[in-house]
Amino acid sequence: MGDIYSAKPWLKFYDPHVPEHLTYDDKSYARLFIEAAELLPGRAAVIYMGRTITFGQLDRLSNQFARFLKDRGLKPGDTVGVNLPNIPAYYIAIAGIMKAGCVLSGVSPLLSAKELEYQLNDSGAKVLVTLDLLFGKAAEVVAGTPVKTVLVAGIADFLPPVKKFLGTLLKKIPTGEVHPIGGVLVSRYLDALSPISDDRVEEKIDPGAAALMQYTGGTTGPPKGALLTHKNLTHHIAQIKVWMQLVVGRDKVLSAFPLFHQAGLFIGMMSMALGITQVAIPNPRDIDFIIKAIDKEKPNGIVNVPTIFLELLKRPGFRALDFSTVVWFVSGAAPFPPEYIGEFESVVGKGKLVEVVGMTETTPVLTSLPRFGTKKAGSVGIPYPDTDVRLVDPETRKPAPQGEPGELVARGPQVFTLGYHNKPEETAHTLRDGWIYTGDVCTMDEDGYFYVVDRLKDMVNVSGFKVFTRTVDDALMEHPDIDMAATIGLPDPNKPGSEIVATAIVLKQGIEKTEAQRNKIIDYMKGKVAPYKVPKRVDFMDVLPTSAVGKILKRELRKEMAGK
Repeated sequence: MGDIYSAKPWLKFYDPHVPEHLTYDDKSYARLFIEAAELLPGRAAVIYMGRTITFGQLDRLSNQFARFLKDRGLKPGDTVGVNLPNIPAYYIAIAGIMKAGCVLSGVSPLLSAKELEYQLNDSGAKVLVTLDLLFGKAAEVVAGTPVKTVLVAGIADFLPPVKKFLGTLLKKIPTGEVHPIGGVLVSRYLDALSPISDDRVEEKIDPGAAALMQYTGGTTGPPKGALLTHKNLTHHIAQIKVWMQLVVGRDKVLSAFPLFHQAGLFIGMMSMALGITQVAIPNPRDIDFIIKAIDKEKPNGIVNVPTIFLELLKRPGFRALDFSTVVWFVSGAAPFPPEYIGEFESVVGKGKLVEVVGMTETTPVLTSLPRFGTKKAGSVGIPYPDTDVRLVDPETRKPAPQGEPGELVARGPQVFTLGYHNKPEETAHTLRDGWIYTGDVCTMDEDGYFYVVDRLKDMVNVSGFKVFTRTVDDALMEHPDIDMAATIGLPDPNKPGSEIVATAIVLKQGIEKTEAQRNKIIDYMKGKVAPYKVPKRVDFMDVLPTSAVGKILKRELRKEMAGK
């Protein structure tokens, strides 16, 4: 294809240790994990609130989990839903599900009972692993789903004995009631596993078979389950291992991404396959816990969503930490505001921040800033080895000129090929001739570095003019009185078919929500952006709606502001 993208200008910015093409082993994910566990049985796999679980222990416990699934009649290809925070039971379930050849479907603890019922029915899950605190929702709906087995874990499971005893006695560890459900086997997680043999389990499966069914929301319709194969996982692990120069059995990683989110799940699975120690963060919103964990465990890699990094930056305790052992910080799931990058790196170290972009359907990363080389503020980097990326006009699908915005489309070993579970129309819309149409609007500079400017669904149409909300948000975030800002489009009551630019703002502490303050911000924006991009409506809020990983949910904000 004779265009600027096929020329791959980004290749000259690859770090010297990164080749254009890699050699991949076609193995199942379970095989990678087993090899790591056999090589490093005594190495810490998971550090959970003072308790260390070694790779050898994780291997044996996951054998028991796999045997439990087989004893319950599950066969390769059957789905298991995991409805847990980042606790040891989740890591054990990951390896056990993969060893049994089953398909893991992460289930968000934030789902309502109705949403939980939909996902269990849509995925066809036969087993649900949940938390005692969440058991009430599961008990309400599982009878109307294919689930015939519910395993119930607790936050105190696997804690050190003294901490478990005191936490339970003093009621500092929250628990929930568990009761029988007609027609469904209900068992405590540890009780179910303890009598089962921990002899090796490893089903022989095709690396092209589904390993994960991860649900992702769309602009319309119910969530859809993206099917990711063992090959997607193992090949993507190979890409990131080379890119980040990870060494088997050396690294320690801390991530507040929840495991039910694809980014968190992949970080967990990659770490388990490479002998990397993981510091478990059960509650991603507990900023003080994260700071203490960084101080105590001294990871050499930290992965978070930008809003978590920005919350950390506000805390004197974070700024006072010794970051000499942390050699990289990866930020993803949303753009890191460029105006804060300098401040962040002044605290953690110059050149340590690595921004990435991707989505559930790409396992999840497509492009990344180089680990060591040129980093451009505001850029989400350059494509991984064996990954083709281009920008196209959303209407004509022709390549967008260099520097002009277009929809990001890509193909590579990490891009899903099986599509969405039982949704052929959604699959056909997203996957076209081997390319995934991401819905991200980006630009590419002359060096092949990509910049996210918006989501297609978030672009605002002001009388035919396209407004990229990221541009407005970035300008607002430079205002000294603004802590957080998110811009959306709302129907223009005076111009049918057109929209107005509307912004929700969280002011910094001590700044009053007055009409004078609102006018001050609007006047400021008149000097920063074109007139049609200036917000016509500014709402002050105490907090913005965010996902479990801290990503601002513009679809929820749109509903909230439209209802006012």
